[in-house]
Amino acid sequence: MHLIRRGDPHLAVRSSEGLTTVELYGELDLVLVQRVRPELDVLAREASALTVDLRHVTFCDASGLGLLVRCAQRVQGRGAAWRLVCDQPMILRLVRLAALDDVLRPSPPAPPPDDEDPPIPHPSLPGRLPV
Repeated sequence: MHLIRRGDPHLAVRSSEGLTTVELYGELDLVLVQRVRPELDVLAREASALTVDLRHVTFCDASGLGLLVRCAQRVQGRGAAWRLVCDQPMILRLVRLAALDDVLRPSPPAPPPDDEDPPIPHPSLPGRLPV
């Protein structure tokens, strides 16, 4: 998987075999949404398959949900594959309460392949992968 380096510490993008994966970190609130929306808009417009990974997101508000809905609708609207990876109970509950299951279609993370080493977290940020 090829790491596409970004300047924002709250966003990591990986691309491999036509699949683009966006990993978000921190709190998906209005401040972070404003920082990552331009990048996600480009990826939603261009990726043939887009996965947004929220496993490292600790909080999500209505603006975060709005950004995810915007991405999902743009990706699905042009016939590309969309996947939202989330294992955070509070975020999953928020998606259900907002009745966005059908749009966002959250799914649990896939188990890593046997031949792949687990990622090593960045020492200065708990749960962060080095970029």
